[in-house]
Amino acid sequence: MPLHYLSNLTSPKRTPQANRHLGVTLACVAGALNAGGFLAVGQYTSHMTGMLSSAADDLILGKILPAFAALFMLFAFAWGSACTALIVNYAKRNGFRHIYTPVLLLEAILLLVFGLVGTELQEHAVITVSFTTVLLCYVMGLQNALITKISNAEIRTTHVTGLVTDIGIELGKMIYWNRNKDEIHHQDEVGANLKKLQLHGLLVFAFFSGGLLGAYGFKHLGFVSTLPIATALVVLSLAPRFKKI
Repeated sequence: MPLHYLSNLTSPKRTPQANRHLGVTLACVAGALNAGGFLAVGQYTSHMTGMLSSAADDLILGKILPAFAALFMLFAFAWGSACTALIVNYAKRNGFRHIYTPVLLLEAILLLVFGLVGTELQEHAVITVSFTTVLLCYVMGLQNALITKISNAEIRTTHVTGLVTDIGIELGKMIYWNRNKDEIHHQDEVGANLKKLQLHGLLVFAFFSGGLLGAYGFKHLGFVSTLPIATALVVLSLAPRFKKI
């Protein structure tokens, strides 16, 4: 039963339930890496809005190197997303049976590298950006693009600004007073999408819960706290290959 459930999460044949459960799982992972990673590298590596704003501020203040550093982290995130698109589309075109497995496995391997040699990578930098920071930005882009493609852009996991915005919109619809219901067409009536509200609420909660776990892990264990996350992703990515046909 657990193997069947896990294999369905990354199966090419998608269902709304599988998308929801995978999204919640990856949101928890993203929260752990983002909050815990901040304690390790001093950067929130999924916050591209902040990165771009920081680059603009630094350029105006004449801080050229920090500005280019922020843009480089933005590039690392974008390149991670690009790699997901390349891998998934290649898998589709070449008839791979499990088209999402390679991306999840790559993310797991990179997190294993981060957990095992993150301290050493921290000592090396590109434009004042440590390799660990670049690696985390790349992983965040990789993961966010994966769930975006799997869910047809309905779910994103590495940032919550859009999720909170959508929650606010649905709450506004929920409390809207439809006056004179008998005089308006049904399609003009304002109503909340409760399924969307529930999904985005779960994603925000999962991200926050993952952040608590990640911050606690990095505080007490350091880089090795990512090893359980990497192991879970390995199991998730390989489960479809062991599913009984």
